[in-house]
Amino acid sequence: MTKGTQSFGKRHTKTHTGCRRCGKISFHKQKTLCSNCGYPGAKIRGFNWAAKAQRRKAPGTGRMRYLKNMTRRFKNGFREGTTAKKIVKA
Repeated sequence: MTKGTQSFGKRHTKTHTGCRRCGKISFHKQKTLCSNCGYPGAKIRGFNWAAKAQRRKAPGTGRMRYLKNMTRRFKNGFREGTTAKKIVKA
């Protein structure tokens, strides 16, 4: 058996499948480790030598469920538990 073309035809099993955390097809089935985000590790995988990858995962690239309300809350001094006063027409 040769090491080249004939061997490549035998490759029909998938090593990676979809990751539950990042959604990419980067979860290695045998290692049970995601090569993109590092799942099931607690910390998100990221390196300083990969500047483009950091940009892709940066805040502002997703839904920003928490962060999108921060500017408005900061502007109002992080007040909680109060209601706005009704403006009565004169």
